[in-house]
Amino acid sequence: MAYAKPLPTITKEDRPFWEAAKQHRFTLPKCKGCGHIFFPPYISCPKCLSFDKEWIEASGRGKVWGYIEMRQPYIKSFEADLPYNVVLVQLDEGPLMYTNVVGISNEKIRPDLRLEAFFEDVTKEITLIKFKPA
Repeated sequence: MAYAKPLPTITKEDRPFWEAAKQHRFTLPKCKGCGHIFFPPYISCPKCLSFDKEWIEASGRGKVWGYIEMRQPYIKSFEADLPYNVVLVQLDEGPLMYTNVVGISNEKIRPDLRLEAFFEDVTKEITLIKFKPA
C-alpha cells in the first residue's frame, strides 16, 4: 500500500539530512565558523550567518521538551491515527525537532522523557525520523 501522508520536499539545504536518514543515520549541520549545531538545516548558520557548515553524526538521543495530542483530523490522511502525538524533542546536541513518539501511549509522554531516534522507511526515497522511549 502506498504511503498516503504528506512527505517532505527535499531541498539542496536538507538533502544530506534525508540521505543520511535513508541510511538510518542521524546527522545535523554544524557551523564551521562558530561551532553552532542547528536544525532545521538552513542554508546559513542561524547564529552567525556563516554559509560554511559541515554535517556531523548526531547521537539520535534527546528528551521531550513539549508535546500535544491531536484529537481532530487536521490532515485527512492522519484521521485513522487519531489521537496521535506531535512532540518537540530537545536533541542532546541542542536543537529542537518536531516529530512523533512511537512505542508508548500518549498518556505516558511527559516533559524530560528520554528518547532515541527510530527510523521509519515510508517510501523508497524517504525515511522519517521519529523517536521512541530510550
